[in-house]
Amino acid sequence: MKTIIHKAETRGFANHGWLKSHHTFSFASYQDAERMNFGMLRVLNDDVVQPKMGFGTHPHKNMEIISIPLKGALSHKDSMGNKRAIEVGEVQVMSAGTGLTHSEFNDSKTDEVNFLQLWIVPEEMDVEPNYEQREFGAEKQKNKLQTVVAPMDKLEGNALPISQQAYIYSTDLDSGHAITLNSKSNNHGFYVFIVEGAVEISGNLLGKRDAIGVWEAERLEIVAKKNSEIIIVEVPMN
Repeated sequence: MKTIIHKAETRGFANHGWLKSHHTFSFASYQDAERMNFGMLRVLNDDVVQPKMGFGTHPHKNMEIISIPLKGALSHKDSMGNKRAIEVGEVQVMSAGTGLTHSEFNDSKTDEVNFLQLWIVPEEMDVEPNYEQREFGAEKQKNKLQTVVAPMDKLEGNALPISQQAYIYSTDLDSGHAITLNSKSNNHGFYVFIVEGAVEISGNLLGKRDAIGVWEAERLEIVAKKNSEIIIVEVPMN
């Protein structure tokens, strides 16, 4: 088993006024040769958007982009004709493929929006762009795993499809509860991001916004030391 720990305070940070963003991996002006990716997971940004502000129309190509709201609602509009708000409890997936443009905006006059944005390198380039979003019930991840994203050829339950052999799970663990994950293959690794709470993984105590990458492991156990909200990304390492 190999591990790498990324403590919350070691993340890159950018304050643009309207946007405050913590970068787990190198992104925009934050560049660290030791923090480029975890396997096929390229970006994990923790973004806070101020009221009545947002990202103007911009392009993406050949990337699987997943957005997970933690607080508030984010309005989305794209070149495929989708125009929807994404709220807490929902997950949004865009397979950018051959190319698309989109914008994201906080319509609230008073409340911030906080969301995670993850980029996963696709298995196949230049696929047809795709957009989907779905609500995932909190009761389905209480002290158990809920699969919210899976490969399009290996969908599990209600999971959203992406063009990569990668999975995203969410779980809410009560203090004292534990879950065990079994690796999909010898080439898969787990990247565990603690949204809230505190957990123990492989002898390491991790708190709010800390993360750990684990690979070359057949299984992974997560033990909650406090009530915890956790996002787990299982990706091919190469």
